[in-house]
Amino acid sequence: MSFQILAGSTHISKVPEFLDRVSSVASANGTVIQAMDAGKMAGERHVRFAVQKAMRAFEGNYNSAKDLGIEIMRYASGKRQIEEAFSMGVHEGDMDIVFVIIGGEEEVDRSAEFLKGVIKEKDVMAYSSLKRGLVISQFDITEREIEAAGEELIPDLVIERVALVDVLK
Repeated sequence: MSFQILAGSTHISKVPEFLDRVSSVASANGTVIQAMDAGKMAGERHVRFAVQKAMRAFEGNYNSAKDLGIEIMRYASGKRQIEEAFSMGVHEGDMDIVFVIIGGEEEVDRSAEFLKGVIKEKDVMAYSSLKRGLVISQFDITEREIEAAGEELIPDLVIERVALVDVLK
C-alpha cells in the first residue's frame, strides 16, 4: 500500500457535502482519503509519522478506530479518544487542508488528480510561528515545555505527542 500527501488551501461551503464528495472519490478509486486541518500540522514529518503509526496499528491489529482514515486523524491529533481526534478535521470557510490518500499506486494517483481540482496546491503543512497558538493548544504543549526545549523544537514536541498516543491507551 502506498500513500500520498496533498496539501493546499480551499473553501468549504458545507462540511457534510465536502466530506461526501471526498468519500465518493475514495470509493470510486478504492482508496482511503483523510482530510485534515493543515493549520494544526507541525510539518510534513508530523503527517508522515501519524500515517505510519496508523498503518502499523492496523497491521498489528491494535487500532482503536475501525476506519484507517480516522485512525490517521487520531494519531495526527495526538489524542487517544476518537471524538477528540475530530479536532483535526475540516471546517466551513477558507482553510488550509491536508489530504492523506492511501491505496494502490494507480488508485492513489487517480484520487489525487481529482483532489488537486478541489484545492490550490501550496505548502501549508510547514510549521511556522503563525501556527504556534493552534499547535500548542491542539497538543497541550505548555510554555514551560517550550522554555525547556526551545521554540524551534515545537514540531518535535508534536511528534512526541503523536508517539505517546499508543502509550496512553
